[in-house]
Amino acid sequence: MEGIQHPIPRTVEEVFSDFRGRRAGLIKALSTDVEKFYHQCDPEKENLCLYGLPNETWEVNLPVEEVPPELPEPALGINFARDGMQEKDWISLVAVHSDSWLISVAFYFGARFGFGKNERKRLFQMINDLPTIFEVVAGNAKQSKDQSANHNSSRSKSSSGKPRHSDTHTKASKMSPPPREEDESGDEEEDDEQGAVCGACGDNYGGDEFWICCDACEKWFHGKCVKITPAKAEHIKHYKCPSCSTSKKIKA
Repeated sequence: MEGIQHPIPRTVEEVFSDFRGRRAGLIKALSTDVEKFYHQCDPEKENLCLYGLPNETWEVNLPVEEVPPELPEPALGINFARDGMQEKDWISLVAVHSDSWLISVAFYFGARFGFGKNERKRLFQMINDLPTIFEVVAGNAKQSKDQSANHNSSRSKSSSGKPRHSDTHTKASKMSPPPREEDESGDEEEDDEQGAVCGACGDNYGGDEFWICCDACEKWFHGKCVKITPAKAEHIKHYKCPSCSTSKKIKA
């Protein structure tokens, strides 16, 4: 339930900003904060919903009482299915419903403030340029085949974007996302530039950012998203992202 008042978005850019904030919060709930989210979804409680908020936070709460609600509501009763499914499948199900909810909220604002055909099209294109929550959580966010195939041997790009040559697999090789494949096609080259995405926030690779790769699921993460600094990474032999670490604890 959204008790905190947030500014109502009225333009395409404002609606998209609202969408991105809510999306970031939901991705946190289903990845870096997954253990906390899992425990809050107690099947013994009443019907619960997962809300993403515009300030990039999330909350599990009861649905709003007013009918009809001020905004479209997320999927109801996500907690009831928690113990009846494999954890990974349950998280994926919540991710799919969260994607649907985000779209409904964005186009609710569009309808409310009279977006025309071109504005709706532009909004959808902006949304469609981002991986879905399900793609991020399931590890299916867009990535070229060569990036996956050469993942272990091509982690040597420095944060400045220049290749780093090394004959050994060092700890530093975890710290930058896979290099983009150079292709003769301009369009494919442009797609590859957006291929490396953070497994936590879903944003694309930036040449001046520190990244680290999970040795378990082989997803890439911004250091800031998983609270790992370059100095700390130097002392990590085998890094596991929060999702891989917590899922092991829960199953145990």
